[in-house]
Amino acid sequence: MGELQDSSVLPLPPPPSPTLPDDHPTPPPESLDDPPPPPPPKFDPSRMIGIIRRKALIKDLAAVYHSECLTYCQELLELQKKFEEPFTDMKTPDNPRKETRRPPKRLKKSR
Repeated sequence: MGELQDSSVLPLPPPPSPTLPDDHPTPPPESLDDPPPPPPPKFDPSRMIGIIRRKALIKDLAAVYHSECLTYCQELLELQKKFEEPFTDMKTPDNPRKETRRPPKRLKKSR
C-alpha cells in the first residue's frame, strides 16, 4: 500500500530562481528601435488665450445647465405637492369618540 501512495503524489515544481536587483529584463527588440519621444513643446502664451476662452465657455455652459436643473427641480416639487394634495384631503379623521381610560385598580406607591 505504501507504493500506491508514493505514485499518486505529484512532484513539486522547482522553486523560482532568485533574481538579483541588478538583473534587468532586456526589452524586446522592437522597443530598442523606437526613437525617444519628442520633448514637450515650449510654453506658448498664445495658447493660454484659447485655454482661458474655452474655460469661460465651459463655465457659462455649466451655469446654464445648473439654472435649467433648478427650474426642473422646482417644477417637480410643485407637481409632487399637487399630487399629494388630494390624499391629504381624503384622510379620514381618527375615531371622533374619545376613548375614556379606566383608572387603574391598584395605584403605584409614591416614594
